[in-house]
Amino acid sequence: MTRTTAGQRMALIRARLSLPQVRRAAGLFEGSHTSILTGKGNDFEDLTDYQPGDEVRDIDWKVSARAGKPIIRRFERDTDVFTQLLMDTSLEMRALAPSGEEKSAIALATAETLAYLASYRGDRVGLVYGNSAGAMRLPARHGLSHLDFLLDRTEHAFEQAQAETNVTAVVDYLLKTTRERSLVILVTDQFWPAPAEEFTLRRIRERHELMVVRIEDMPLTAEGIAAMADIEENLFLPEYVREDVELQREVQAERAMREWGASELLARYGVLNASLASSADILPVVVGLLKRQHHAK
Repeated sequence: MTRTTAGQRMALIRARLSLPQVRRAAGLFEGSHTSILTGKGNDFEDLTDYQPGDEVRDIDWKVSARAGKPIIRRFERDTDVFTQLLMDTSLEMRALAPSGEEKSAIALATAETLAYLASYRGDRVGLVYGNSAGAMRLPARHGLSHLDFLLDRTEHAFEQAQAETNVTAVVDYLLKTTRERSLVILVTDQFWPAPAEEFTLRRIRERHELMVVRIEDMPLTAEGIAAMADIEENLFLPEYVREDVELQREVQAERAMREWGASELLARYGVLNASLASSADILPVVVGLLKRQHHAK
């Protein structure tokens, strides 16, 4: 995974999200819960760079003159809530997706898109990430510099991933450390939750809004196997599976059953979710999820 600077990351995200798309997607959040909005509240929050689409009347002209660029004043509503990214940074996320991309690259681009949209509408954005070796929480704050910090930590966690997945432990850690009700957006692989994780799913739904984005695995087709890359000595697909067509079919059927079970369990608890096979799917899938969330309110 190629590392990016803060300026490069924000430029890439803005290029990925054209202004009309940002407005449409961010607008879908409105009404789901109150948030930070520039120029709409009473309490001064901070100063931030002007972005296309911001209200011109919110520009602080004196500060802008000193800075040599447009700066806007951001105000906070009394009832501020936040968006919490929950990232599965396990070794499994370094496997390949159907597009041939690493699942971690798709997960990171998804986090960038969702975090930027939340920041665009003025939300505080926080991060919890981890795997079976443990979890880490970074508090929710405003601003693009904080957003880039969260995403950089996520990227680093993916690069250093050595432990297997344990989404339940990461969710439990979030529940212990995050008391304020928030919109939790979990990005993980396609098989969460399993039946044994129903209790964890019920607990997080009782305390938070939840949205799940799942990154698909490379299919066990001839083309998929030919494109598949092993991580740490055939962790994801042993050689004997590659050579046994019948066993491949059985493994693929078992995967399909696990995927169906996860989807059914999420639907039972009213959790909006979608799966991604490539980075090209991110924007339409995210906009679709936000539309469904908006209409569900």
